Amino acid sequence: MSAAARLTAEERRDEIVAAASIEFATTGYAGTSTEAIARRSGVSQPYLFQLFGTKKELFIAVVIDCFDRTRRTFEQSGAAATKAGLAPKKVLEEMGHAYVRLLADRKILRLQLQAYAACGDKAIQEVVRDNYAALWQTVGRISGADPTEVHGWFAEGMLINVVASIRPDGLEEPTDSDDGGTSSYLAFLRWLAGGDPGTC
Repeated sequence: MSAAARLTAEERRDEIVAAASIEFATTGYAGTSTEAIARRSGVSQPYLFQLFGTKKELFIAVVIDCFDRTRRTFEQSGAAATKAGLAPKKVLEEMGHAYVRLLADRKILRLQLQAYAACGDKAIQEVVRDNYAALWQTVGRISGADPTEVHGWFAEGMLINVVASIRPDGLEEPTDSDDGGTSSYLAFLRWLAGGDPGTC
């Protein structure tokens, strides 16, 4: 097979992963049919299985892609903050703002939740575990924060996931002039504590 043909197959594989991400984010691993993925991808089911083998293999590829996108977000924002000479705590804050911006894409959030929900399957659980650990290590390495600070940062991140998932429209998509999306998150926390839901 020529290099050009291999590239074409790789591009088609990426397209299928992107299409499958939409389907899996909406209906999860168990509830998504390969027929729906093939239809969204514009390919036949036999070709889908030719590239991925099984639905589980495709789901794992989607999960890895989701974690990779999150990791790249942390790497880019953390590296920029570190280059600017910020202290570890401030680097974590900048990475947190970048994460809130990432969650403007609701698919990313839903894929994370669907990945955790599918961890009853051992193969999927191992992939999710290893990729979550890689995220943790990336944040610690780039930020230079101590283990306690990294622990707290990830705990806050999981709370952000919950807040973003139960708000009707997720966290507001931030603009260049605001605080990275933090205000809508904090407003919702005030509502959880008994404030006015109209403020969030």
